Amino acid sequence: MQTRKFDRYASILFALLGAAFLIESRNISESAYGSEVGPNVFPFLLGLILILLSVKLFLESFKNIQKEKKNKESLQIKRFIIILTASLLYAGFIETLGYILSTFLFLYVSFQAMERGSWIKNGIIALAFSFFVYYLFVVVLEGSLPGMPIWFS
Repeated sequence: MQTRKFDRYASILFALLGAAFLIESRNISESAYGSEVGPNVFPFLLGLILILLSVKLFLESFKNIQKEKKNKESLQIKRFIIILTASLLYAGFIETLGYILSTFLFLYVSFQAMERGSWIKNGIIALAFSFFVYYLFVVVLEGSLPGMPIWFS
């Protein structure tokens, strides 16, 4: 609901900015060489496009407010619970599972909670991030993180 309210105010502000572009573009001199396209055309078109997009945003901000609010609240609570649970399990099992495996699982579950359906992409990003941070911290910076679990190696 807050974003829709912000969208309405932003659309009004951008429409006013577009109107200012339209008005001020008339003060710019036209081309001296007889061409119909002068330096005043670009600001005029920019202002016109900004006003049209602002009107579209203003009208869209009123659509489906109640439906979106209900769906978004329930979805956000579910995501929050999933990520909170994953965080607690991550903190509890980082020593047992090791940094790479526990971080991969945590990131994978969190990514799936935020964006469902991208199994392969989320897996690749979570695995690459886990290995990259481990390598950077342990090898390059010579820090210590729990490696692979004992039962895994």
